[in-house]
Formats: sequence, structure tokens, C-alpha cells
Amino acid sequence: MKMKVYLMAMSLAIVASCSRKGADNTIFSVDENKSAIEWKGIASTHFHEGGFKASGTLEINDKNRIVAGNFKIPISSITNFDLPENRKHELLDHLKSSDFFNVVLHPNATFKITKVEDYKEEGTNLNAKVTGNFTMIGRTNNISFPAEINITPEGISVNGKFELNRLQYGMDKYNNPEETLYILPGVKITLRIFCNRS
Repeated sequence: MKMKVYLMAMSLAIVASCSRKGADNTIFSVDENKSAIEWKGIASTHFHEGGFKASGTLEINDKNRIVAGNFKIPISSITNFDLPENRKHELLDHLKSSDFFNVVLHPNATFKITKVEDYKEEGTNLNAKVTGNFTMIGRTNNISFPAEINITPEGISVNGKFELNRLQYGMDKYNNPEETLYILPGVKITLRIFCNRS
């Protein structure tokens, strides 16, 4: 009986400790008006550029380090920067179709941070390596990229660039170099994320 009481007390102590640890963390929410995820897709003869909106949160521990992050990217928010207004809808409708994002079945992409490590690269302001699981079109892949992260009591900025392989997410059309329309597998991504203290 004494052993059971002891084990129950230990379990409660562990749970309380974990609760206190989580309670010390601070949540920051993405400022959707200031944030952007920009993309650049490159074909054999031309390229297109655009962006997405993003929402989500970052979690900071008492040592001022990012310990978690969850983001959602609504695919329907996709925009184009380089075409005239009367031609944008043709490209965007095509990108939303089953040839690419298949937005009807997969309306959102998500990114869940699993780890943020210190990072240095000579001649740059990059100071962190961000690792996490990126889900799009029903497929999840682990990705890592260098970033510049600045944390203040009022907010967090995350800036980074990396290349996303569309073939890993089932976007395998227009992948034959012999075809008239050949699109490179790598899509260039630029992150400009700003988060405010919740």
C-alpha cells in the first residue's frame, strides 16, 4: 500500500514538473499582415514568382530559445508577382489544380518545427538551423534550412531561404526535360515571418 502511494506521489510530481516547465514558455503568434512566404518556380524558358499567407505560433522557453512552432499555409492564398493582372488568374488556377497543389483535396500545407539549433555561416547573418516536418498534398517530408532568427520580448523575426523539391510531394507533371514545358523540380522559397507576443 505504501509503495502504491509513493508511486502515485512520484507520478503527480513528474506531471506537475512538466506542467510548470510548459507554463514557463511564451507563445508568439504570426503577424499575417507582416509575414510572407514567397516562391519562385523556374521553367526551361521562363520563371514565375509569388507568395502565400501564413498563420501559426512559435513557442519560446525561459532561455529565449525556440522549442516549438506550428504553421499553416492556405494554398488558396497563393499570389503571383510577375504577370499582368489580366493573366494572373490563368497561372493561379492552374497551380491550384490537380496538376500542382490540388487545392480541392488539400487546401492547406503545414510546417511543424522539431528542432532549432545554433548555426553560423561566414559572411551572413544566419544564426540558426531550423528542422521540421513539412506536409503538402498529403505527403510529409523532414526539411532543414538555415535562417536568421531575432528574438525580443515583443516579437520574433525569422528570415530564411531554401529550395523545396516538388517531386517529393507528388508534383511530378512537367518533369520531362524533353517536353516543351519543363519545370525544374526545385522551387525556391523565401521566408519572412514576424511573430508578436500573444
